[in-house]
Amino acid sequence: MEHLDLPPLARAAGTVKLPGSKSISNRMLLLAALAEGHTEIRDLLDSDDTRVMLSALAALGVGLEPKGTNAWRVNGVGGVFPVKHGSLFMGNAGTAIRPLTAALALSGGRYKLSGVPRMHERPIGDLVDGLRQIGCRISYAGNEGFPPLEIFPGDVRLDAPIQVRGDVSSQFLTALLMALPLTGEKVVIEMTTELISKPYIEITLNLMARFGVTVEREGWQRFTISAGQRYRSPGLLHVEGDASAASYFLAAGAIGGGPVRVEGVGRNGIQGDVRFADALETMGAKIVWDDCYIEASAPADGKLKAFDLDLNHIPDAAMTLAVAALFADGRCVLRNIASWRVKETDRIAAMTTELRKLGATVEEGDDWLAVTPPPSFKPNAAIDTYDDHRMAMCFSLAALGGVPVRINDPMCVVKTFPDYFDAFARIAAPVIAIDGPSASGKGTVAQRVAQALGFRFLDSGALYRLTALAAMRENVPLDDEAAVAAIAAELPAEFVGDNIYLGKEYVSEAIRAEAVGVGASKVAAFPAVRAALLERQRAYRRFPGLVADGRDMGSVVFPDAPVKVFLTASAEARGERRYKQLIDKGMPANMRPLLQDIVKDLRERDARDAARSVAPLKQCPDADLVDTTELNIEQAVAAVMESVHRRMPFIN
Repeated sequence: MEHLDLPPLARAAGTVKLPGSKSISNRMLLLAALAEGHTEIRDLLDSDDTRVMLSALAALGVGLEPKGTNAWRVNGVGGVFPVKHGSLFMGNAGTAIRPLTAALALSGGRYKLSGVPRMHERPIGDLVDGLRQIGCRISYAGNEGFPPLEIFPGDVRLDAPIQVRGDVSSQFLTALLMALPLTGEKVVIEMTTELISKPYIEITLNLMARFGVTVEREGWQRFTISAGQRYRSPGLLHVEGDASAASYFLAAGAIGGGPVRVEGVGRNGIQGDVRFADALETMGAKIVWDDCYIEASAPADGKLKAFDLDLNHIPDAAMTLAVAALFADGRCVLRNIASWRVKETDRIAAMTTELRKLGATVEEGDDWLAVTPPPSFKPNAAIDTYDDHRMAMCFSLAALGGVPVRINDPMCVVKTFPDYFDAFARIAAPVIAIDGPSASGKGTVAQRVAQALGFRFLDSGALYRLTALAAMRENVPLDDEAAVAAIAAELPAEFVGDNIYLGKEYVSEAIRAEAVGVGASKVAAFPAVRAALLERQRAYRRFPGLVADGRDMGSVVFPDAPVKVFLTASAEARGERRYKQLIDKGMPANMRPLLQDIVKDLRERDARDAARSVAPLKQCPDADLVDTTELNIEQAVAAVMESVHRRMPFIN
């Protein structure tokens, strides 16, 4: 995909389950590989960076077994790597190449490490200098101070403290801390400059302790690893949700009203980027903390406050603040962010260029950035992402300014969050929820509205019909709620254009059979079935938007939908339409007396639907009423479109 066009967005609300933390995932993988015993890691991030680490570990002789979705069993080697020769491609994964460089330098083999062109521009000289101090043999295969690297067996000596700088990247210290216990000797590391990104070192120390190695530190200047320690598997570990990724959704809640809840990280998280929520609170956002989640909403007056903050402790999440600054009430200053210069791209320069495309006034220095928001956003900005996943993700928030935004090379997010734009859509993509009584024409109207807007279409009734059809084919009684819910939870439904499949079988016509329709009404009344299909329905919310037709679309599935319509008509008008449909299907035209039966059936069904305990037929308080008794389809579509343009004036 060369680009992704985001529509103008006005609101963000909902819940996001975070992927695993990249920083924790790659640290856990390496420590598990070096440890004695077997470690099962669950909720591991599935991304380019972790795949790079897994591939490298496998090439180095580490046993790896998949144990289900995002779970791996790592069979530790109990020390240095057994494979003594290798050429490893590390992509653009700094959390992989830096600690592996240190571990390989102590493994007594010959290795070459390389990456993508940008990796060959990212500094690694301070780490190499530190390793050379103790006798490791490392040479540069390209430019001095940068990958690619060649590593040879060395004569390691630990008779003096290792001196290392900490003002370029904390990953150099992390690499040394994680690798040096392999020597079994006492090691002292001293910082020669101020250490940046201290929370990332806290992650490293926390995880090392879980594997049985403790580090004594004197402030942030001196670190001591006592002799005789070695890594031992803790058995089972869970990766915490990615706090850096949480920043995009929390900011969306603060900008777009909210509440937006991120699950997988909370007040006790070990990642420093959880403190991003504090920065949002400084801007006036409402933040709710829990052990397992963080939730953000807009300030009471809807306007974020300007800020002037030292963000050295959250350098990755700070990028999100630079875009959030577009929505503040004045000039915002981000300080102590020099590490941005040596990330996946020069993020200070890149951020300056792209923010200006949106109309912001931006000033930059060596280690700071100032953003003055524009009076109004420039529409149709084409944001370049520089092969930097965080540029793509944080600039998606700009669409909440009510203007269309193009994200170039959106798939660069695979580095850490392959499903980011789907997750963002589930809290921000516009939704038009259409409900109404049987035969009111809501399905036809909803489909026409979706076509007019270029939105996706969800016929929720089809999911219930598919559930009923699947249950009937498996001879499951339709009054067995638990059994039908189990079928719904695993329903192999596929929608390809206008065609509907159950597994690989085409069933577009089969689900329209009268018996299936009656069965669908029965199973749709079960709370367990509706709960089983809830997330499946929400997953249809994608960019550029969704038109959802169904009984509880606006009340339960998409309660924050900006447009809700209750489409109705008199029973007589609905009966006449259904009668004409039957004639079109070949019923004799002289069966006029049947019309009275149809009207009677519709009234009885309305009464039953209104009396249901689950998803009763009723108009949501915030839904527009559209009575189509005197309207044809084109007029009904026009009436719904009028509601859309009134509630979402920025939608074309």
